[in-house]
Amino acid sequence: MSKLKRNERIAAMVKILCDQPNRIFTLNYFTEKFNSAKSTISEDIVVVKQTMEKMKLGKMETIAGAAGGVKYIPLTTKEQNRELLEEICIKLRQSERILPGGFLYMTDIIYSPNIMQRVGEVFASQFDYKGADYIVTVETKGIPIALMVAKATNLPLVIVRRDDKVTEGSTVSINYVSGSTGKIQRMSLSRRAIKPGSRVIIIDDFMKGGGTAKGMVDLMREFEARVEGIGVLISTKSPEKRLVNEYIPLLVLEEVQEQQELINIYPNPELV
Repeated sequence: MSKLKRNERIAAMVKILCDQPNRIFTLNYFTEKFNSAKSTISEDIVVVKQTMEKMKLGKMETIAGAAGGVKYIPLTTKEQNRELLEEICIKLRQSERILPGGFLYMTDIIYSPNIMQRVGEVFASQFDYKGADYIVTVETKGIPIALMVAKATNLPLVIVRRDDKVTEGSTVSINYVSGSTGKIQRMSLSRRAIKPGSRVIIIDDFMKGGGTAKGMVDLMREFEARVEGIGVLISTKSPEKRLVNEYIPLLVLEEVQEQQELINIYPNPELV
């Protein structure tokens, strides 16, 4: 490969790093890829790092040592959070989203790759995931959100099932009580999915009473896994007491007035 000019190397480097957040790329990787000296690559990294910080596009971290290198860490500001979360709120406030029973239609938003990628970066900015081993969610609507969090944190995604699957092999199943309906439900996870003693971050799409999140916490206990944090896209404002105490919602749903076609939803004030 012929040698690239500095602007060409930097453009390629930014693309590589941002496509694979939290993955460490060694200097040797870039020297071989760009056919350049280590000193040249080091200077390029300094330029990329300074630009990222100046434009508030995330963080570049260099790791010293033989196994060291550089990695890109998604990091959002409160201003960026506000812009994204307000954008989602505007969409969710549309009266035609109200379903019978006061529920909200939000499938199109959850399955939007562009929106969920940015949501994943917001979540990644809220948790200390350096010691975490897995991102955990429950099927099905939590999957797109958790997948983007997994990408941003460079952690594997584990999906808890509502029903046993033959393809999962031997499973651990528990019953849990829905915090919103009070009904007993069931969730299961393959014994091979999580190693004992692991640390996990739980991500879900919606929380009302906290029953599903509590169920996942209890299930993780069966694997001797420690829950480092819980994040949900939307939580209702009430009830005040939930089955889990510590969690981070991105949006707060205060009320849905079906007759008046009114939806009161807003960003978590702590994030904006």
